[in-house]
Amino acid sequence: MTIRQLSDHAINQIAAGEVIERPASVVKELVENALDAGAARIGVSTAAGGKTLIRVDDDGCGIPGEQLALAVERHCTSKLSEDDLFDIRSLGFRGEALPSIGAIARLAMTSRHASETHAWTIRVEGGRKDGPAPASHAGGTQVEVRDLFFATPARLKFLKSDRAEGAAVTDVVRRLALANPAVRFELSGSDRQTTTYAAASGERALEARIAQVMGTDFVDNARPVDAVREGVRLHGLAGLPTFHKANSLSQFFFVNGRPVRDKLLMSALRGAYADVLARDRHPVSVLFIELDPRQVDVNVHPAKADVRFRDAQLVRGLIVGALRQVFAEAGHLASSHTARAAMASFSTGYAAGPSAGLRPATSGHYGYQRSATSPAPASSDWRASPFRPLDAAEAHAQAAPASGFGEAAQAGFETLDMPSADARAHAQASEATEERQSRPLGAARAQVHATYIISQTEDGLVIVDQHAAHERLVYERLKAELAVRGVARQGLLIPEIVELPQEDVARLAERAEELETVGLVLEPFGPGAIAVRETPAMLGQIDIRGLVTDLADDLAEWDSSTRLRERLDHVAATMACHGSVRAGRRLRPEEMDALLREMEATPNSGQCNHGRPTWISLKLSDIERLFGRK
Repeated sequence: MTIRQLSDHAINQIAAGEVIERPASVVKELVENALDAGAARIGVSTAAGGKTLIRVDDDGCGIPGEQLALAVERHCTSKLSEDDLFDIRSLGFRGEALPSIGAIARLAMTSRHASETHAWTIRVEGGRKDGPAPASHAGGTQVEVRDLFFATPARLKFLKSDRAEGAAVTDVVRRLALANPAVRFELSGSDRQTTTYAAASGERALEARIAQVMGTDFVDNARPVDAVREGVRLHGLAGLPTFHKANSLSQFFFVNGRPVRDKLLMSALRGAYADVLARDRHPVSVLFIELDPRQVDVNVHPAKADVRFRDAQLVRGLIVGALRQVFAEAGHLASSHTARAAMASFSTGYAAGPSAGLRPATSGHYGYQRSATSPAPASSDWRASPFRPLDAAEAHAQAAPASGFGEAAQAGFETLDMPSADARAHAQASEATEERQSRPLGAARAQVHATYIISQTEDGLVIVDQHAAHERLVYERLKAELAVRGVARQGLLIPEIVELPQEDVARLAERAEELETVGLVLEPFGPGAIAVRETPAMLGQIDIRGLVTDLADDLAEWDSSTRLRERLDHVAATMACHGSVRAGRRLRPEEMDALLREMEATPNSGQCNHGRPTWISLKLSDIERLFGRK
């Protein structure tokens, strides 16, 4: 066997295979170069999804003529002040993008530096260079790439359809536009409609750009995030838990302005939404992480799609903690999608018929009621609630006259001969009703089919799923109790020995303290086994071997032991489900109002433990449109 050095042409093709996977990879590299050049305007044009043409035009600083030839040589860059590969303050530095593109396509680059009287152009075709030569160009740089992979035709077979490749190009431009709101982007071509993202400025520039790229619907249903921990800053917008998608394509992460799709960040986002989102749905977010460049390695992937943090757990903890705090502050809020879905279902038609399921809010029935005489439940009781069951006698004794909607309707008319005492009582009742209607979830008016509460607000009405709402309230109380008391542990009479590969044993041993906080006590048992001594009491009899194996898999894939926490949350959610007001329970008006008030004061009450909305709001204008009044 003879060892020989590869030719420059072969080396360039290998580098191209690492850096250039598809047309979108070319667009990413060229647009990043334009941004690093200080461009305020970037135009991207494609044909056939970028397979036959990619043109990127910018108004950046340009390249001097004597340096143009260096720009298409390997390992040449202007983005490192010194040879410090761990202090990266630009979007790229590898110095391989342009020569890699020129090795597999027909590349033409024309640039004019501000200090020169005319532009220069250079061509690279299949690795062969021509130029530089004088040219005409207004300013900045234009790079034109034609016939991608013509020099390596086997690579063409692995490209997808023009539509799919064009969509990938669109996604790249969208991500870079999100990260650079002050830059104007224009995406056009014979294979697409022209899309323009106008430059935004001022304090709300980022929000304006997010609205351009993702729509105002997301901005209206998202909450701002801004948190700092040990020199790492997280900011951006996170969608409400009830605003979600069927896939993860609407999750955008940026590290020091660089778009990334990193497993650690995706895992942290999943953990933050763990108990407020249905398992088959995905959150929507635009999150930016800023930290010292020396605390993150951006060189772990040739296309710079992944990064490696020096302190990964710090970043993960910041994301999970900050987002959960945002959700807690959002309280009972739910996305406007639920109201639009309700309006859409109304617009498809309805079956007219008697409202047998509707009953006045003031009629007495079996249900749950706050006990005025009994003491408040102990704080350690996770089922502590403003409700308790009524037996038939209590319900009959406490039942008020079934006035209901009639009384509410009468409030709108002036009664001239009303006795003074009755008038004062009526005025006080009206004042109390108005005060409750001014609350976010309004004043309870009726119960429909013993399952849904109808409340009136100042500008519309709210429909509440009583079981889903109370289930979330009980769950949040249970979680608060667990946070104070900790997770109770049950010791094993004989420790369970679980055999694992040495690397899995090492990962679990590193997280032993973290796992102990959620009730799992383990320690290494020789080089290839783990001894489990205690398990969370909430889980009862469990498959310890399966649990430990799953935890090891989580650590290997996501660098996070989320499986145990998810199981504990699932048990807590099940307990909350069985300890809450069931659908079909008749409630008195005081009970309904108590439920509404507690929802307003409880974090995450806008969705149940399974991620479904607990309430829907309909504005008066929406109702008027249903009846043709608007």
